[in-house]
Amino acid sequence: MPQVSIYKTESYDPAQMEAAVRFHFESLDLSHLIRPDQKIVIKPNLVMKRSPDDAATTHPALVEAVIRQLQELGAQDITIAESGGGPYAEPLLRSLYGTCGMAEAARRTGAALNFDTGSCQIEGDGQVTRRFTVINPVANADLIINVCKLKTHCMTVLSGAVKNLFGCIPGLMKPELHMRYPEKEDFCQMLLDLSAALPQVISFVDAVDAMEGDGPTGGSKKHVGLTLCSSDRYALDLVNAAVLGVDPSDIITVRQSMERGLCPASLEDIELLGDRDALTQAGPFRYPRSKQTDFSSQFPAPLRPAVKKVTRWLQPRPAIRTKSCVGCGKCAESCPAHTIQIRERKAVINYQNCIRCFCCHEMCPKQAIDIHRLGIFDL
Repeated sequence: MPQVSIYKTESYDPAQMEAAVRFHFESLDLSHLIRPDQKIVIKPNLVMKRSPDDAATTHPALVEAVIRQLQELGAQDITIAESGGGPYAEPLLRSLYGTCGMAEAARRTGAALNFDTGSCQIEGDGQVTRRFTVINPVANADLIINVCKLKTHCMTVLSGAVKNLFGCIPGLMKPELHMRYPEKEDFCQMLLDLSAALPQVISFVDAVDAMEGDGPTGGSKKHVGLTLCSSDRYALDLVNAAVLGVDPSDIITVRQSMERGLCPASLEDIELLGDRDALTQAGPFRYPRSKQTDFSSQFPAPLRPAVKKVTRWLQPRPAIRTKSCVGCGKCAESCPAHTIQIRERKAVINYQNCIRCFCCHEMCPKQAIDIHRLGIFDL
């Protein structure tokens, strides 16, 4: 039976963070997985340059507490590594680490920051993808400490343990995978294939302050007051769904991991350790406005393909708020379908080619891209 530990953690106070991380390590007996000769990579969620107070990125206080616990257990080679949105280049990494607080966490603990922008291929036994290009520190790691931020997500509903590992893909190779797998079902199968191809992973969840609504960057901060941990990231995401108050079947990666036999069918099949009574106190979270509705099941089978084709164009889509747009081009840079252009210092979307991945919404530094819904979907 997989185990998930839950610890009530009301703030990012260093003493609370250290107590939480120590509880997780002890309750899950993780110390036996740590050796002095290991190369350990800390993989936070640094989707873009945002202050830790915005609840869009992993808080550095949790990362620092994890590093200190690893050092107490004898770990010596610890590197913080991430590939956020945009180009995977050293100047951008320095800026990302600095703004998100990771540079200070590294300075205070002596952990390294990754500036190696190289990548290499790894292989797995995936269902839709067997070969991935990942950043060098991840490919060379003996152990990945996956420190995710609990958020809703406009494409995958949940940004949790499995989704956070997408940051192992270098920079602008992420849009390539979005374009290769434009349908959500296929994209989420790819995420599971990537997860399975990686080295051993221990996952922590920063749910002290989470994000609801139009995450992973445009939602609203929501105080939850929890940290969670597991060496089973699939079971952990099922527990994350309970924290959100979301039906697990609405989270494609959770449903697919159940179908693959990677995840238990219910919480009753997971051993919950710690403050399990606090698990559902913060929910329900607001769904992203991008949540889609499929009406095709209400029609006779021969008509369903045509109905799906029509309703696709009625589904939520990104919409530029022209007055707020500064024409920086981040949306165009991150668009897998290359369907956004900058005209007269404003972004313009060609909806004919839009695959509704909402990468533009996710990466806009000015939050100038809304999610437009027709009133019928709000009923």
